[in-house]
Amino acid sequence: MKKKFGIREVVAIGIGTALFVVLTEVQIPLGFVPNTSLQPRMAVLAFLSAIFGPIVGAVIGILGHALGDALFYGSVWWSWVFPEAIVGAGIGAFAKKFAVREGGFGGKNIFLFNVVQVVANAVAWILAAPVLDIVVYAEPANKVFVQGAFAFLGNIIIVGILGSLLLAAYSRIAGQSSSLKKED
Repeated sequence: MKKKFGIREVVAIGIGTALFVVLTEVQIPLGFVPNTSLQPRMAVLAFLSAIFGPIVGAVIGILGHALGDALFYGSVWWSWVFPEAIVGAGIGAFAKKFAVREGGFGGKNIFLFNVVQVVANAVAWILAAPVLDIVVYAEPANKVFVQGAFAFLGNIIIVGILGSLLLAAYSRIAGQSSSLKKED
């Protein structure tokens, strides 16, 4: 089966990237670990990835994080940009299984979504981000692995709660609208 990439996906990338950038400054700092915070933008990334798939998720992760860094901080921290793409692609790879568009996002699909997002966030923040910090920026290992672990924890909480709620609400609406039929 061939996956079509069209206008909907391009629009999703544009809107998702814009939301991601705007939400860059909406953060609840984890005061005891530098440069880590709870970020609602991760729920937006997970939401759009779970609906539109891995390409849309990866592109929103890369563009949203890079543009957000550039606009709000003046430079891009690439070792944290690429892990966003990992999260988006990882969640998006299971988009069909979540059945969000069909109105089937409940029970076991919510559980599956959260297992997938935990694994994707673990790969991104416990492995990729710290390794890239060390390789690209020569950051101290003890610092970046602690930051990565707390970014992981913050992201799984935000995505687990806010992402699941957004997807459940959208799925209810999408399921109702897809069941509408034209009367004769």
